[in-house]
Amino acid sequence: MRNPPLQGKRVVILGLARQGIALARYLSGVGARVVISDMQPAEKLAANIAALNDLPIEYVLGGHPSMLLEGADLLCLSGGVAADLPLAQEARRRGVPLSNDSQIFLEACPAGVTVVGITGSAGKTTTTTLVGKMLSVESGAWRVEGNAPPSTLHSTWVGGNIGNPLIADVGRMRAGDVVVMELSSFQLEIMTRSPHVAALLNLTPNHLDRHGTMEAYTAAKSHILLHQTASDVAVLGLDDAGSRGLAPLAKGRLAYFSDEQSVDEGAFLRNEQIVFRWGGGERMVCPVSEIKLRGRHNVLNALAACAISGAVGAEPAAMRAAIGGFTGVEHRLEFVRERAGVQWYKDSIASAPERVIAALKSFDEPIVLLAGGRDKKLPWDEFARLARQRVKFLVLFGEAGPLIQRALEAAGMEPERFTRVGPLAEAIKVAAERAGTGDVVEAV
Repeated sequence: MRNPPLQGKRVVILGLARQGIALARYLSGVGARVVISDMQPAEKLAANIAALNDLPIEYVLGGHPSMLLEGADLLCLSGGVAADLPLAQEARRRGVPLSNDSQIFLEACPAGVTVVGITGSAGKTTTTTLVGKMLSVESGAWRVEGNAPPSTLHSTWVGGNIGNPLIADVGRMRAGDVVVMELSSFQLEIMTRSPHVAALLNLTPNHLDRHGTMEAYTAAKSHILLHQTASDVAVLGLDDAGSRGLAPLAKGRLAYFSDEQSVDEGAFLRNEQIVFRWGGGERMVCPVSEIKLRGRHNVLNALAACAISGAVGAEPAAMRAAIGGFTGVEHRLEFVRERAGVQWYKDSIASAPERVIAALKSFDEPIVLLAGGRDKKLPWDEFARLARQRVKFLVLFGEAGPLIQRALEAAGMEPERFTRVGPLAEAIKVAAERAGTGDVVEAV
């Protein structure tokens, strides 16, 4: 892949946060004329503007007026900017192409760099982080086949939707390196390139407040596979109907992961042992008991990571080393403290019903659950049925509280087993009052 011909081009970036700052610096470095627009006024963006003080950037703040498109060659959307924004729609009408930092990274990535992309409705950050550890030099040896680099000659870069935007590091990458990038539906929906190894972990309702329908959400996710070639690899979740259903889009080698059945290529369980199968041979990775993360959903995350990293060239020894040393990602079923015999866990990333269901299934102890936050227009019926069985007491908060309450009432959960409060701080106070010795308090 080669750098896009952006020198002298007028590029408009919408959004002056982490992604916008990194993209502006890269674009300025390749000679583009950069304009940044943000809905917030200058006084609220002082620190962000200061981070780019050394660059000749034009700012249009406090809104996205249509005049931004005058003379524009490219319009770049940051992750929080909707692709159906009026300015984006006007850009399409005028023939101004849309892009983002992930798309430009794929275009600018040096030849010989292997790019792994991971998406899904749940588990993508945990899986991306674990794959990064499996593909690091420190984890173990590589199989020297395909485009897998020898362990002494590569660096592994992890980023995308998590951590540092990869466009900030593209200038330091070289042939033989491996990139592991998490990709959200927001990024994927306007992308016209796919990574060499593309993984779609699962596909369940999420972000419907942004995409509108499940069909639109699925279409956005499918872009991780849509632009692959015959030399690429797709990794799908065999047990998830949504992910498995996109198998016809795979143009190259197809691998799966499953905790229910064996797979021809990929990773699966046999007698509670993780097995990696590739190219007609199979190797044992480790027993499930070595996974330090709670919950069966994290077994699936580990299986996915083995299938993905193995597709690049990681040896089972490297997979095992990474699994054994991995204690999780911040905010994802993260143990916070134990007080007065009550264990407190933070799972604030679990904003979709499927994520909360997986978290509930991770505990045998009585659960006091804090649930709510932003209303993403998601169905909570299945969660409500499980909560009636598994949750000792439920504290609802935020704008999603009323929606979840209606689902609980429809499921027949007794009114004395849940309450609705205002902000999260009040929810925590109520949870502390309701929890007793031996209970688990989980905040999602």
